[in-house]
Amino acid sequence: MAEKPKEENLNENLKRLSEIADWFDDMGEIDVEEGLKKVKEASILIKSSKQRLKEIENEFEEIKKDINIEEDKEPEDKNMPF
Repeated sequence: MAEKPKEENLNENLKRLSEIADWFDDMGEIDVEEGLKKVKEASILIKSSKQRLKEIENEFEEIKKDINIEEDKEPEDKNMPF
């Protein structure tokens, strides 16, 4: 059975998925057993990548909220001395 990725590094996952796709493209006659292992590994990588993308999206949303809060604290007219 395919192992889970050791890190949830999106770039590494995408690189590995590309390698798996290339393996299928390069095979004249696919070994069904090996192909099944590759599909299982790809499935794990896709799930991990989707989770990491969601985490990244949440981080960006938090940054956006922080920026909006800071902007709300600033005076509306920046030319006013107070």
